[in-house]
Amino acid sequence: MDFKVAVIPGDYIGPEIVEQAQKVLDHVGKKFGHSFNYVEVDMGGVSIDKHGVPLTDEALETAKSSDAVLMGSIGGRVGVDSWYQLPPHLRPEAGLLAIRKGLGLYANLRPAYLYKELNGACPLKESVAEAGFDMIIVRELTGGLYFGERKTEEIDGVMTAIDTLKYTEDEIRRIAIKGFEIAMKRRKHVISVDKANVLDSSRLWRKIVEEVAKDYPEVTLEHMLVDNCAMQLVKDPAQFDVVITENMFGDILSDEASMITGSIGMLSSASLGAGKFGLYEPSHGSAPDIAGQNKANPIATILSAAMMLRYSFDLDKEADAIEAAVQKVLEDNIRTIDIMSEGMQLVGCKEMGDCICDRI
Repeated sequence: MDFKVAVIPGDYIGPEIVEQAQKVLDHVGKKFGHSFNYVEVDMGGVSIDKHGVPLTDEALETAKSSDAVLMGSIGGRVGVDSWYQLPPHLRPEAGLLAIRKGLGLYANLRPAYLYKELNGACPLKESVAEAGFDMIIVRELTGGLYFGERKTEEIDGVMTAIDTLKYTEDEIRRIAIKGFEIAMKRRKHVISVDKANVLDSSRLWRKIVEEVAKDYPEVTLEHMLVDNCAMQLVKDPAQFDVVITENMFGDILSDEASMITGSIGMLSSASLGAGKFGLYEPSHGSAPDIAGQNKANPIATILSAAMMLRYSFDLDKEADAIEAAVQKVLEDNIRTIDIMSEGMQLVGCKEMGDCICDRI
């Protein structure tokens, strides 16, 4: 089968890690009889430098005409890179918000899995790390505070900033359905995270989630307040299977979940819409301090490519092959610098990509 993939290398380490993901995809394609045709798209700081904006209309149209989007990382150093002297709507991250909205990507999936080989890198106490965990956070991506009306103005002589948190029942229902569908393929347990003891938006969230749950009687639904969830993630992460939550809560909780895996360099993510189309990217940033030094860990991007195969192309065997190769690399004690420990074999970004290809 042939697939058209829009590739956004992005900024700093972005091109390095995307190159390794493409290498792995091409290796899988050769083995299983598929062809991946790549078209490069500028977004983020590199787009600002070339075009004056973080995402052009042409770039968005190119992404729309593809079967899926594979992205590296965007952005840079606040206070250092000139991009952050621009108004907020022209900064690198504005391109990411714009492409999510423009492509209708309302569901962000972030798996957090602790490989037993990385137990020692987990910052939690040994007994918690040894128990392991395997969760996926399903975050609503195009509503809530990040997309609500905002303004800063002087009211009665006092400067006042206002951000609006708004959700419709349709926005909540579609993300809840996505979460329950994923749970049906996993351990059939959903924890819905909100702040229903304070927020009207959360009370509506809880009501709609309970309505959706009736269509999935095999799935156990549990509600959890966001502050309790943040505590439980570091106390007993093994209790989580599928977490569904709104935009800002999901942003914070998924970052917390990523760090307890031992390295954010291991965490993939997918942003999905109503159909099969999706945008796939690592959870980490652009790491300007190690860019161009062959030190970046490409595993998160490679695992994001595996998610693309699974969710957008229905190539489960091929995705399994990539995930198994990553597991084998760790079992063989091969490490990039961020997950390095005594007695392991240290490799660079390119070499890690080669090692994974060799094990597919």
